[in-house]
Amino acid sequence: MQKYIYISNDIRNKIVKGVYHANDQIPFEKTLCLEYGVSKMTVKKALDILVAEGLIIKRRGAGTFVKDLSIDEIERIAVKNQFRGTTALNPDKKVRSEVLLFSVIHAPEIVAKKINLEPESFVYDIYRIRYIDEKPSVMEQMYMPIDLIPGLKKKTLENSIYEYIESELKLTIQSAHRKVSVRKATDEEVTYLNLEPGDPVAVAEQVAYLDTGAAFEFSTSVHRYDEFSVELILTRD
Repeated sequence: MQKYIYISNDIRNKIVKGVYHANDQIPFEKTLCLEYGVSKMTVKKALDILVAEGLIIKRRGAGTFVKDLSIDEIERIAVKNQFRGTTALNPDKKVRSEVLLFSVIHAPEIVAKKINLEPESFVYDIYRIRYIDEKPSVMEQMYMPIDLIPGLKKKTLENSIYEYIESELKLTIQSAHRKVSVRKATDEEVTYLNLEPGDPVAVAEQVAYLDTGAAFEFSTSVHRYDEFSVELILTRD
């Protein structure tokens, strides 16, 4: 992960988690350079991302401050932040992937239906295990249209696909529709996720969208019961 992306992810997460509150001053660029061990230009690029997202503002001669965000805005950011991917949500930890399967296939009927593809469209078929600080956390089965997400390689899958989509392809991930259920782990999941027979797992089925409205991913992820949480915001009209 590029350092400026790491820094922007870390500061964003601190805003969402309430480490930095509305109107709080972000440490000066010189302080951030020392904290993250990077150049002033790298810190500036990280802060520019957060300025563009509307999370922080720069006041000439005074410094950089968290924007005076309303509760609704914080909730919106918190929900959106869930869809940045495992790497972005864990900037202070080592995140890697073991790729079990990577191929290009005709989209199965259910995949074509979920992400609105024409029959016989080609998709990536991706199956991988994600590790956080070398501990297996989740098994992911993912399908992505090759014409929408071109150029995926095994090396990319071993790191962050979402970072590749946003940093390399310059696409913006906007949202996802997710359904979560709970069941007992299969024998394969017990082996790969280092579980005990009979342990529960959380299963998240997801369709993810770009800001253009195009669906770019249909995935099913199986999470260790002790490594999964989800934030839900319920509103009443």
